[in-house]
Amino acid sequence: MSDYRRRIEVLAEQARDDRRAFDPPDDPPDEERAVEFARDGVGEVVSVYVEARTGEFAPLDSDEMAAMERAVNDWLALYARCHGREIDPDCTVRAAAEAVIETRDVVESARLLTGVPDRDADREAGVAWRVKSR
Repeated sequence: MSDYRRRIEVLAEQARDDRRAFDPPDDPPDEERAVEFARDGVGEVVSVYVEARTGEFAPLDSDEMAAMERAVNDWLALYARCHGREIDPDCTVRAAAEAVIETRDVVESARLLTGVPDRDADREAGVAWRVKSR
């Protein structure tokens, strides 16, 4: 058990509660809620993971890792549902953290990890995507 146990438990419980209470949008996408699930959900779990893995390395036990992965996948599923898609993601916390570090954008990371919304379909529909310069 690590010093992060309580934070992880709170995040995992919040993810479960969010998933149970989720009411899909009548007219997707609901970008505001999707961003909240990415930022306040996935982003927070990634933050705990990165914090535990940097500086004073804190070993996370298998229960803590499993709870974080369930939370990340719950929030990624909700992110997708805000776009009118039902998916059952199977993403590791490490993959989510790597995506956030690479893109420097948790919402873009959620899009990459879920494939939602589909960038190619949006291009065909004339929707412009932001491009961040490095």
